[in-house]
Amino acid sequence: MEIIKSNQNQKVKLWNSLKTAKGRKQSGTYLLDGWHSVNEAIKANASFQAIIGTEKQIEEHLSEIPHGVPAIIVSDEVANHIADTNSPQGIFAQTSIPNNSFDPKYVHNGKWLFLDSLQDPGNIGTLIRTADAAGFYGVVLGSGSTDLYNPKLIRSMQGSQFHLKVINDANLLEFTDAFIANGINVYGTSIDEKAVNYKEVTFQNDFALILGNEGNGVSQELLNKSSSNLYIPIYGKAESLNVSVAGGILIFALI
Repeated sequence: MEIIKSNQNQKVKLWNSLKTAKGRKQSGTYLLDGWHSVNEAIKANASFQAIIGTEKQIEEHLSEIPHGVPAIIVSDEVANHIADTNSPQGIFAQTSIPNNSFDPKYVHNGKWLFLDSLQDPGNIGTLIRTADAAGFYGVVLGSGSTDLYNPKLIRSMQGSQFHLKVINDANLLEFTDAFIANGINVYGTSIDEKAVNYKEVTFQNDFALILGNEGNGVSQELLNKSSSNLYIPIYGKAESLNVSVAGGILIFALI
């Protein structure tokens, strides 16, 4: 079993580069940090280049590492170097980025979440986990949203990317047109006076829900294309809800 103790090792430099979008694009891989995420990837039969860990972590999980996947021991110093947190568990996996090609015109059913230019990795990760918990089929990150494989977003998803279809950097206008053409309602979200109270929407098996940018909401172009636009009544003095809170309310209300 390979043992790496230097931050100057070429593999360590590669793993460290996966903190950046450029590094992920060049290698076609990203880094999972922590046993929970690594284990979810194992259960989903994800494609691994390596599972990396301190001696203690590799010994603890060696029997669970899939046959044929290289297990590499690293020093605590290396583990701290490649981690994106201050207190890493000391186990990681270099994992392939899935093929993102997907044609929405073939979608005829399922519950979907569209995210329009969301920026906060924590919000995106929370919404993906919420969609996962609600039994959604897929989540589509529109162009302009934070990259799905951003380390903070990966941690926030806690492995939910392995439980449902997640499309990265997509054209939401094309997705909306295709869904509506296939008879699937696409609901925007807006505080516009013409929007519909979400409590008035009848339960449906198949639909898409659009949530918008933290500061600007859903783009007007998407709102113009949607089947209808929903709002959540606010009874207090707060002007708005955090997008992940609003999303959680709507996701579970619509199912």
